[in-house]
Amino acid sequence: MAKKKTSPSTEFDEIPFEVAMEELAEIVGRLESGQETLDDSLKQFERGMSLLRACHRRLDGAAQQIELVTRLTDSGDVETDTFDGSATHQRPANGGTSRGRSGRNGNEESDDASLF
Repeated sequence: MAKKKTSPSTEFDEIPFEVAMEELAEIVGRLESGQETLDDSLKQFERGMSLLRACHRRLDGAAQQIELVTRLTDSGDVETDTFDGSATHQRPANGGTSRGRSGRNGNEESDDASLF
């Protein structure tokens, strides 16, 4: 008889993002230690992948809620534009010479440029 799998979107979406990230770090540590049995390692890997997918869904949802401040009008009002999350997944066409978070120019990228 086949196992009934619970939907990852219901089980893992209830876990707070920070808690899921902490558990992912713990899972990675256990897997990297090599002390787990193969079966336990596979179970941990599957749980980690489900947690990772839930975290990505949460981040995607947050990105859709972000508005960019595009400019300040002459009257002092703020104009906003919708955040385009897909643009953050692309490397710059100029070979990574855009300014990173630190404000430095040149070929240096910010530390979080290749997280996703």
